[in-house]
Amino acid sequence: MPKVSVIIPTYNRAAFLPEAIDSVLHQSYQDFELILIDDGSDDDTRDILKPYQGRLNYHYQENAGISKTRNTGLRIAQGEFIAFLDSDDLWTRRKLEKQMEIFEQIDEAEICYTDEVWIRKGVRVNPKKYHRKYTGWIFQYCIPLCIISLSSALIRRNLFAQVGLFDEQLPACEDYDLWLRASLVTPIHFIPEPLIIKRGGHPDQLSQKYWGMDRFRITALENILKHPNLTDDQRGLVIRDIVRRCEILAQGYEKRGKTKEWNIYRRKKEHYERFLR
Repeated sequence: MPKVSVIIPTYNRAAFLPEAIDSVLHQSYQDFELILIDDGSDDDTRDILKPYQGRLNYHYQENAGISKTRNTGLRIAQGEFIAFLDSDDLWTRRKLEKQMEIFEQIDEAEICYTDEVWIRKGVRVNPKKYHRKYTGWIFQYCIPLCIISLSSALIRRNLFAQVGLFDEQLPACEDYDLWLRASLVTPIHFIPEPLIIKRGGHPDQLSQKYWGMDRFRITALENILKHPNLTDDQRGLVIRDIVRRCEILAQGYEKRGKTKEWNIYRRKKEHYERFLR
């Protein structure tokens, strides 16, 4: 059995895929299997994968969205550890090696993530102060911002049995939802070294496809309110963030003249504000 299962979900990313795949195959740590889940691509994906036959496990499915695609990979995976790589991102050569060192040093570690380099439209950009990364029990830092890039994480497989798979009702922000559930039950270890390269700014990203991504984050926050591990202080943090996001969405819908949606989030905001009095 491989020690690590690397899962690359993809949809019409033929232009990016070879570099992403090569960044995995050229890792200094080699005890892994590489699984590529094609979510119904109709571009040249199959053609560009021909040189990699025998070096990865290719699985095609009808288009079902990112959450189901990730879950398909999880069900196929055989490794003790799980790593995801978005098909437009890249790993540096020692990414897996350095993360496996953390798991060897800390027996109880269940998640390890790394710092990252950001490229937007071919230009390197610097993260803002509020993008700062944290280590340990970081639930409070995962509420306002998705600070963990899924491409940077290495996860002990058994954790998914505890926190569940990706929520297939979410068309986006499925990683934000996962980190809320995970950071509530386990410390998360951070390597302050940029071991991945995130390439953004292209039009097929989910953040470009969906306006009002806070819709999905609010769903994740409302779901975490039901978690039995949530303390009163944590509940207060979650509710305040729901109120904040509802206000942002309501203002956006009002500007767009979408009265029905404006009313939904206005009422939701008023509902949760009652718990803060």
